Amino acid sequence: MMTYPQILIDSSFLFALLDENNADYALAQKTFDTTSGRGIIPYVVLTETAYLFGRTGGVPALLRFYDNLIGLNLPFEGVFLDDLRRARHITAQYADAKLDFVDTCLMAIAERLKVETICTFDRRDFLIFRPQHCEYLQVLP
Repeated sequence: MMTYPQILIDSSFLFALLDENNADYALAQKTFDTTSGRGIIPYVVLTETAYLFGRTGGVPALLRFYDNLIGLNLPFEGVFLDDLRRARHITAQYADAKLDFVDTCLMAIAERLKVETICTFDRRDFLIFRPQHCEYLQVLP
């Protein structure tokens, strides 16, 4: 059986994927469908995404987030101490870019897992980053 490379899912993508009212919903759905369930959701993404749902739609939106997230049935990935060390290094290395915490954690996780693709609508941060395990990260969509 052929295995396909894994893909990390960022907050902006997860938010669009699970919110039918989001302007990027259709594109997120199409992208998700083409990735054949290879997505991994880092735990660090969940808090940021839950905040977006709660902020935009209150408790009803947050409850839909829970239900839709459970329905995705994708694996989750933690942030470990070495990931935090690497994220800190990335933040310092790209200080002028003002990368955010979640994005640098995803970059560190991508390096640890040798993941080369990120699903995000926050393209800028991931396009300027040069990982240690590959030339650049592919950004979808």
